[in-house]
Amino acid sequence: MPRVTYVNGTYVPHHEATVHVEDRGYQFADAVYEVLAVIGGRLCHLDQHLDRLEHSLSALSIGAPVSRRVLSLIMARVVRLNRFTDGMLYLQISRGVAPRNHTFPADTLPSLVVSAWPHNGPSAEQVEQGVAVTTLPDQRWKRPDIKTVGLLPNVLARQSAKEAGAYEAWLVNGSGFITEGSATNAFIVARDGTLLTHPADTGVLSGVTRGNVLALARHLGLDVAERAFTVAEALTAREAFLTGTTVTVLPVTRIDGKPVGEGRPGPVTMNLRTLYQELRRK
Repeated sequence: MPRVTYVNGTYVPHHEATVHVEDRGYQFADAVYEVLAVIGGRLCHLDQHLDRLEHSLSALSIGAPVSRRVLSLIMARVVRLNRFTDGMLYLQISRGVAPRNHTFPADTLPSLVVSAWPHNGPSAEQVEQGVAVTTLPDQRWKRPDIKTVGLLPNVLARQSAKEAGAYEAWLVNGSGFITEGSATNAFIVARDGTLLTHPADTGVLSGVTRGNVLALARHLGLDVAERAFTVAEALTAREAFLTGTTVTVLPVTRIDGKPVGEGRPGPVTMNLRTLYQELRRK
C-alpha cells in the first residue's frame, strides 16, 4: 500500500509530497515539528504532543495553520489512509512561503505537512542487552526546549556516535553536565538509588515520554530528582537509560566504552519500560 502524506490541505501519494522552494522551513529551519507514536491505530499522548506543539509555535510567533481539533482530525486521517497498526506520525509546521528575507513576512500562511509510517521500535537485542552511548559537547542553540527542525548539531552528534559504535550521543554543556541525547532524554539511577534526569528548563526538550516516565516512577514510590548530573556520575551509576517516542524506555549499558553498573539492563529500567509499554497500549 503506497504511503499517503498531507500537504497544505491535500492528501497525496508520499512520493509526490512537496513544498515550495521558498518555504521558510526549507530555507531557514523556521519551523517546528512533533513525532507521535501510533499504537493499535491510535495516536498516543495526543494532547501532550499538541500542548508542546503550541508551546513551540508560540515561542517562535508562528500561527497555527488549522485549529487543534482540525489538526487532530487530519492526523487521524493520515494514519487511517496509511493502513498500519503500529508506527510513527510526523507533523511539521513552518512559517510558510515568502521571498527570502530574515525578517518575518507579514501575510504568510503557515505550511502544514503530516506523514506516517510503520515502526516497531528498538530491536529485541537492544532491549535485552542495552545500548552504548558516547558523550560529546552540546553545540546546539540555547533554546532546545523549542522543538524546531534546526537539528544539524543533533545530526552531527548522532553521526559521531554511530561512527564510534554507539547508539546515541549524550550532550555535555559547558558546566560539565549531561543535558540530553541528540534525539532522546537521558536518565541514570545514581549510586544512592535516586532516579536523575536534567530538569525541563530551556536547556533540554521536555520529552513527552520523559514526563510520563517520571510520573510512573513517582507513582512507584521511587526517589526522583530532576537535576543535572555529570559524566562522572553517569559512569558510576547503578543504571542508565534513555527515553523518547521512538524508543520508549531503552537501557544504556555502556557510556564512553565503560560498563554501567553490572553492564546489563537494570531492574528499575526494565520495570519502567514494562509499565510504559502498558501505559501506551491503554
